[in-house]
Amino acid sequence: MSDLGDWFRSIPLITRYWFAGSIAVPLVGKLGLVSPVYLFLWPDAFINRFQIWRPITATFFFPVGPGTGFLYLVNLYFLYQYSSRLETGAFDGRPADYMFMLLFNWICIVITGLAMDMQLLMIPLIMSVLYVWAQLNRDMIVSFWFGTRFKACYLPWVILGFNYIIGGSVINELIGNLVGHLYFFLMFKYPMDLGGRNFLSTPQFLYRWLPNRRGGVSGFGIPPASMRRAAEDHQGGGRHNWGQGFRLGDQ
Repeated sequence: MSDLGDWFRSIPLITRYWFAGSIAVPLVGKLGLVSPVYLFLWPDAFINRFQIWRPITATFFFPVGPGTGFLYLVNLYFLYQYSSRLETGAFDGRPADYMFMLLFNWICIVITGLAMDMQLLMIPLIMSVLYVWAQLNRDMIVSFWFGTRFKACYLPWVILGFNYIIGGSVINELIGNLVGHLYFFLMFKYPMDLGGRNFLSTPQFLYRWLPNRRGGVSGFGIPPASMRRAAEDHQGGGRHNWGQGFRLGDQ
């Protein structure tokens, strides 16, 4: 048990709470401590009956059963793997920026879920984070099952096809990829590559809640390059090389 506890405490802070919630809430529903009908995102219950907890519980809940258990475990692995990589890579020492990314993606997914009557939001949010990681490390060679190797930029679409094979649907994965692309485009691509306005910025209250840390170790194949270098390249009219990766906010 001590080894399991040490492993759990080694998970980056935000990913750790997200990972724990994604285990605890399905377990609560599975054990019948809370009826699963109160954990889904139902537009009528949320809007007309003011059951405002549903967007949150729908983000953590997944109906685990004989037909869905493998899909749940696979996506739980993706959550741990790629959220950890992003939090300790591009967002190393910048927990407020990482939390803002999660909140932005989550709000977009909740709005889409209400409009499209999507009852579960776990997979879209995981896929949105995976998509951002894949774009920030787009030229990295990654390995997938059965020894297949390809560039990271293709990973979200490979997983979309993989989840379709084992789960029979691609809507959740597609929504996650589109939301991840929206964040990546507005935060990185549009202001840095295309010289446009920066529409997204982390609110100050998040910096007060999750202050920046210095001296962290960047990992998972993302070199800790300086954002000042990216800004200088942008001012000089150069294009940013997204495949190299970088750490946000280093000044």
